[in-house]
Amino acid sequence: MSLQGTPDEFVSLLHKTIVALIRRDRPDLMARQLGVFLRVYVYAEPQTGRDLAVALNVHKAAISRALDRLAEEELVCRQPNPADYRSVLAGRTPKGAALFREIRQIMQEAALRE
Repeated sequence: MSLQGTPDEFVSLLHKTIVALIRRDRPDLMARQLGVFLRVYVYAEPQTGRDLAVALNVHKAAISRALDRLAEEELVCRQPNPADYRSVLAGRTPKGAALFREIRQIMQEAALRE
């Protein structure tokens, strides 16, 4: 993926996206929760809590708390890991897929207004 723009433009796009998400009449996600959510939806491969912790460089307990909140909002689901019965995979949900599409749309509209 090749992105063009200055760091200031990217920060402005991030700001506009976050403001649009805040203004929705739905619960907000904290930065860590949003990071976990985006990791699950941007990358196609199934990810365990450990995978997410390594990718985001945070403790597994923090990932578990973020997944708890995301699952509570039905934005991700926990699925059994067929490769290791002791772990679960973070899966996508219809509600999460809708939010992901909404975020993409918000970012696209914000980028066009730049």
